[in-house]
Amino acid sequence: MKSKLLDKLVIMAGTSPRRRWYALVFISIAVSLIIVDSTIVNVAVPSIVDELGISSTQVQWVQEAYTLVFASLLLLFGVFADRWGRRRLLLIGVTIFALASVAASFSPTGELLIFSRVLQGVGGAMILPTTLSLINATFTGRERGIAFAVWGSTIGGMAAVGPLLGGWLTTEFSWRWAFGINIPLGILIIAGVLFTVTESKALRPGGLDIIGSALSVVFFATLVFGLIEGRTYGWWTTEDGLKLGDWTWPWSISPIPVAFLIAAIALTLFIVRGVRRTRAGRPTLIDFSLFSLTSFRNGNLVAVVVSLGEFGIILALPLWLQFVLGFEAVQTGLVLLALAIGSFAASGVAGALSGKVRPVVVVRWGLVAEIVGVAAIGFVVGPDTAWGLLLPGLFVYGMGVGLATAQLTGVILVDVPVEMSGQGSGMQSTSRQIGSALGIAILGTILFTTTASGLDARLTDRGLPAEQVDTITSAVVDSAGGAIAGLAENPQTADAADDAAAAFSDGTRISAFTAAGFLAAGLLAAISLGGRPARRPEGAAASAAAPAA
Repeated sequence: MKSKLLDKLVIMAGTSPRRRWYALVFISIAVSLIIVDSTIVNVAVPSIVDELGISSTQVQWVQEAYTLVFASLLLLFGVFADRWGRRRLLLIGVTIFALASVAASFSPTGELLIFSRVLQGVGGAMILPTTLSLINATFTGRERGIAFAVWGSTIGGMAAVGPLLGGWLTTEFSWRWAFGINIPLGILIIAGVLFTVTESKALRPGGLDIIGSALSVVFFATLVFGLIEGRTYGWWTTEDGLKLGDWTWPWSISPIPVAFLIAAIALTLFIVRGVRRTRAGRPTLIDFSLFSLTSFRNGNLVAVVVSLGEFGIILALPLWLQFVLGFEAVQTGLVLLALAIGSFAASGVAGALSGKVRPVVVVRWGLVAEIVGVAAIGFVVGPDTAWGLLLPGLFVYGMGVGLATAQLTGVILVDVPVEMSGQGSGMQSTSRQIGSALGIAILGTILFTTTASGLDARLTDRGLPAEQVDTITSAVVDSAGGAIAGLAENPQTADAADDAAAAFSDGTRISAFTAAGFLAAGLLAAISLGGRPARRPEGAAASAAAPAA
């Protein structure tokens, strides 16, 4: 009892060598907050639709407004953390996130719920890169490898726990608790961070590049918008007009290529302007001298490719479990728990290997495990699959995520100077988000396109009229498989329901194999990692000390 009390007093005094490990606990909980929230909403959407009566377009924005804002601001807030203080920005981000969760949990309309999700995206973008830069600044050597292993396993595990928690809260209480759970967690994080986390920031913080910041936000916002909404509005010609209030997109060309064009222009201006300012020693949003570090440059490329497939199966598998096998939200979460268990188990393995095996080797092992796990899932998926056959693949996949995610982060940041860790953390987090958004867009398109073509062929072979084939296929695809249960209940369409279940299973299987292919490409790209540490970027000191422009 005295020992525990002494530990608490020492932590409050800020002198205990254990303090950084207590700090890691609350940093990991902060990461859990945003990762769980990004997945927990998926299983709550049907209840939100029933209670608020929101439209299908609003349903999309409830899910995507968070991702859009989150990805757009990661790099910007990573730089802010270096300049203003990493702990300070983490506390601000958790506060905003918790307050936005209050607004979301009490939202009486779809519009307010969407606005609350936007605010959550702002808070989340403050939290993620800040947690990384705090770990980078707090731990060194073997301890840093262990800390990154815990951080990465938390991300992988929480991605699977989110649907389970969301399903339980929605089923037993209300969808509002899917957001309300963030409030006590936010209070716990704030209290823990105040007592355990030491403030850190750049020793000589420079000025802020306002124009560069604006260009980065425009680039990421338009790119992620295009990736997410391409299937909705059409990749080239307009299929479903974009509506903003009373205004409707008036042209035949889709808004998606326009968004990509804006993103390309913004990126070009951002790079050209940033390189010039870096050479001149003037402040930039991201110091481009960081890309002279082989580990940082190649590591970010690997992060983009790996993220294309890393969480892809999480998109298709919950839909398939619920709409083909007939699982409830809670049951789906329980199945995905195998992934979380594997990811958490990997943290112990990664910790034991830290200092004994090079981090890049652990990354490669993790990617191999992910490939094996995802491919195994693809091989067993079918309309009559027993759920137990999924568990080994999910566990191995989770092990891979836990090993690869954390150690890849360590590899990317290993040569980044501590005073620039916020920029480096924001950049690698942004690389992951770009890869994730692109992967979701590609895998989602593959899932639904394969389902549509397969179902169309099956129904045509049954001799159904073309009009009826189109009606059934559209209903199944537009509902993401939700219409299968209704077809099964009607004796006249029971055979069509069987065809739909088979087609959706085929789409899920091909999505899994595609995800495995992306991960295999990431494994090949990871061969470029692991060279000798690079020297400190020449522009680092000058950039950090430069006055505002």
